Amino acid sequence: QVQLVESGGGLAQAGGSVRLSCSASGLAFSNYDMGWFRQAPGKEREFVAAISRFGGNTYYPDSVKGRFTISRDNAKNTVYLQMNSLKAEDTAVYFCAAKSFKRIGAFGSPSSYDYWGQGTQVTVSS
Repeated sequence: QVQLVESGGGLAQAGGSVRLSCSASGLAFSNYDMGWFRQAPGKEREFVAAISRFGGNTYYPDSVKGRFTISRDNAKNTVYLQMNSLKAEDTAVYFCAAKSFKRIGAFGSPSSYDYWGQGTQVTVSS
């Protein structure tokens, strides 16, 4: 019954912007930290961003820091990823994921997350 559905992916030019959304249902949304991961062909799944249950803390790897912003609207059960200054290396399938705040685990580790969306493709052309 728990479902995470990403939307907003597509084609973009290098230097452009894309905004991804992830709509959650079937869970108490505010009881979950949320994260975004991406996976490019032939590469391992990579941590992109995470946000704590009430939005008070955010986390980013150096590869996206200053370009990407994660946010959430608990009233809408939705988490967002605003991606600016896109680069060709941002091309990947992007996944959102939910982690129970009661669960011990690193925000950047896929194994810390309980639920995953189906993914949405983002392609950046140079």
